[in-house]
Amino acid sequence: MSETLTASLTRLPVTFRDIEAAAGVLAGSVKRTSFDRSRTLSDITGANIWLKFENLQFTATFKERGAFNRLSALSADERRRGVIAASAGNHAQGVAYHAARLSIPATIFVPLGTPTVKIENTRRHGANVIEGGATLEEAAALAIEHGRKEHLTFLHPYDDASIIAGQGTIALEMLAAVPALDVLIIPIGGGGLISGMAVAAKTLKPGIEIVGVQATLYPSMYNLIKGQHLPMRGDTLAEGIAVKAPGRITSEIVRALVDDVVLVTEQQIEQALSLLITIEKTVTEGAGAAGLAAVLADETRFKGRAVGLVLSGGNIDTRLLSSVLTRQLAREGRLTQLRFDIVDRPGQLGTVVAVLGKTGANIVEVAHQRIFTDLPAKAVLLEVVIETRDRSHLNSTIAALRAANLDVDVGGHA
Repeated sequence: MSETLTASLTRLPVTFRDIEAAAGVLAGSVKRTSFDRSRTLSDITGANIWLKFENLQFTATFKERGAFNRLSALSADERRRGVIAASAGNHAQGVAYHAARLSIPATIFVPLGTPTVKIENTRRHGANVIEGGATLEEAAALAIEHGRKEHLTFLHPYDDASIIAGQGTIALEMLAAVPALDVLIIPIGGGGLISGMAVAAKTLKPGIEIVGVQATLYPSMYNLIKGQHLPMRGDTLAEGIAVKAPGRITSEIVRALVDDVVLVTEQQIEQALSLLITIEKTVTEGAGAAGLAAVLADETRFKGRAVGLVLSGGNIDTRLLSSVLTRQLAREGRLTQLRFDIVDRPGQLGTVVAVLGKTGANIVEVAHQRIFTDLPAKAVLLEVVIETRDRSHLNSTIAALRAANLDVDVGGHA
């Protein structure tokens, strides 16, 4: 270990000893999740991909680790009065679940627009959930003010040494299982996860590369590390890492130990999420798929290297999940909307169906539009959603329709 790295690790607000102590606290109370190699994802990317299934924690999020470690450190008086937190959902569930187990009253503020599944799961654990604030930062401000009035202990979702130490236990488990890891790719919101994991990993294996990943729509830590001023706006699939302001403690650790921070687009996150479901049969939220998205976005960089990815959470709204999967089918040419300008007389629909039947395309949905269209009164707009095996099958299907003199326009991602 270099003198520079040693000096950095010893002066940081979270130490390896803190993380080892947290591991002892968590033992028997928080699941030691599996860490498995994905043969198929390794074949696809050219890297040696290992997956840490934190989406299989009881609350489907790694946030349990930091929450339990912080709750365990409360004094008897603090436990009696209760705790308050602000979260986009996962920290809320971790706090609510373990607070209930420890008989500690919990109040959680969540930003407006937080996925319903996260809110309901938090309430199910017995916490008092209050929606308020357009962003996580606004919700946190409301929580701090409410906690001050009610004399509750505020549990920060990421900028807290005990929280960070709890999250760092993930890296202990990963490197204990696979010491040969070359790089860890870790999603960054406020930075609690990557901070704890970086301290643990750099202590155990100084040469390991630590790469953080953020959604392009919320590049807060990227801006800080790279000296950029990219805007932060919009709705991201990875709402769990949509944080506008990194923490003070986490920023210090990331500056000292993280080798790089990269950005991934919404489409790359969707693709990664879809692959994890179809290949690994595991459900992740957008933030949980961000690490794989980073590999897919730059396969050359990680080719031939042993890469550890953290599937940080699995709390995704089922409606949103359905949308992501169907959009990916469209991108792959397996689900397509076709539009036909046909004459409104008997037999025309039959002609379209007959051609599609011969090509082996499956008809999923059919709609006629006679009223809300600019077509002549004797014409009709026919919209047909079809399912095909792949893009080659789609192309041959379209060719067959046009060979039958059908005026077809392809919508969607074809």
